[in-house]
Amino acid sequence: MSSSAGSTSTTYNVVDLGAKADGKTDSRAAFLSAWSSACASNAAAIVLVPSGSYLLTRVVFSGQCKNSVTFQIDGTLVAPTDYGTENWITFDGVSGVTILGGTLDGQGAGLWACKNAGKTCPVGATSLEFTNSREVLISGLTSLNSQMFHIDIHDCENVNIQGVHVTASGDSPNTDGIHVAGSTGVNITRAIIKTGDDCISIGPGATNLWIENIGCGPGHGISIGSLGKDPNEQGVQNVTVKTAVFSGTQNGVRIKTWAKPNQGFVRGVLFEDVIINNAQNPVIIDQEYCPDNNCPSQPSGVKISNVTYRNITGSSATEKAVNFDCSHTNPCTGIVLDIVDLTYGSKPATASCTSAAGSATGVVLPPSCLAS
Repeated sequence: MSSSAGSTSTTYNVVDLGAKADGKTDSRAAFLSAWSSACASNAAAIVLVPSGSYLLTRVVFSGQCKNSVTFQIDGTLVAPTDYGTENWITFDGVSGVTILGGTLDGQGAGLWACKNAGKTCPVGATSLEFTNSREVLISGLTSLNSQMFHIDIHDCENVNIQGVHVTASGDSPNTDGIHVAGSTGVNITRAIIKTGDDCISIGPGATNLWIENIGCGPGHGISIGSLGKDPNEQGVQNVTVKTAVFSGTQNGVRIKTWAKPNQGFVRGVLFEDVIINNAQNPVIIDQEYCPDNNCPSQPSGVKISNVTYRNITGSSATEKAVNFDCSHTNPCTGIVLDIVDLTYGSKPATASCTSAAGSATGVVLPPSCLAS
C-alpha cells in the first residue's frame, strides 16, 4: 500500500502482495487481496498491476466498495488454458470501477481449434464480464484471443467503454468483441475490433446505447440479436450506431430474431455514417434466424419498428446488398432509408423486402423495395 501527502487515493500494488510477473505463477490471491483492501478503503483506491505477465485463474471481484476503485494495468493478464465454463474475470455488483490500459490474453486458440474440428469441447470462458454494476469505465484495454466473448456487459447501468482493441482470429467461433444485454446507458466509442464473430452484439433488454467511431473486421459486423429465443425476453430500444467502418466482414449492420413466438421488440434504432467494404450482407434484417437449421416453421413474434439507415455507403460481396426478411405476422414498420449507396462490383446491387414497410429519401441504391 502506498499514498502520498496531498494524494486523494491509495495504491495497492499486486506485486507487493505476492503476484509474480512470470506468466506462470497463479497471482489470483494477490489480486483478490489488493481488491479487498481497495474496496474497503474510505478513500479512492488504485489496484496497480506493474508491467510484466501475470497468470490469473478465474476470479470474481464483488462489491459494494466504500469508494471508487481503479485498476491501472500496465502489464498483461494471462488466462489459464483449461477452458472452464465459467467466465475468466468478473466484476459483480460494483459501482465506480475503472479499468485503465492493460492486456487480457485469453489463450483461446486451442479451444477454437477443438470447436472448428467438430470435436466435443468445453464452452470456454468470456474474458471480462461486468454484471449488476453501474458507473463503470473501461479505457484503453486490449483483449486478445478470448475463448468466448471478449467483454460482456450484463444487467449494468452507465458503462463507458472507450479506446479498446479486440483481436482474435477471423475463424475463432463465438468470440464476440463486446456483448451488451439487460443494460442501459452503455457508450462504446473509439473501438477497433477484429474477431471471428460479432464485433458488437446487442442482446435482450439493452436500452439507450451509443456506439460511435468503430472499426470492425474481420468479424460478423454489429448485430442486434439474436433475439426471441426465450418467449419472455425484454426488448431492445434506443440504439445509435454512428461513424463505423466495416472491412471484409460477413455482415455490416444486422438485426436477427428467432423464428418463434415472442412478445419482444426492437425499436428506435439509428445506423448513421457507416462505411461497409465488401461485406457478404451489408444491411440485413433476418427474422428467420435459425443457426442450427432445426427450427419450427413459425413466424417471429419480435416486432421491429422505427429503424433508420442514414448515409450508408460502400460495397457488397454479394448481389443482394439490402435484405429485409421480416415476420409475416408481425411486419417491420417505420424502416427509413436516408441516403444509401451500396455497390456490387461492376453490376447493380439488389434489395429484397419481405413484410417490410417504410420510406426512402435521397439517393438510395440499390433502389428501395419497402412497402409504403
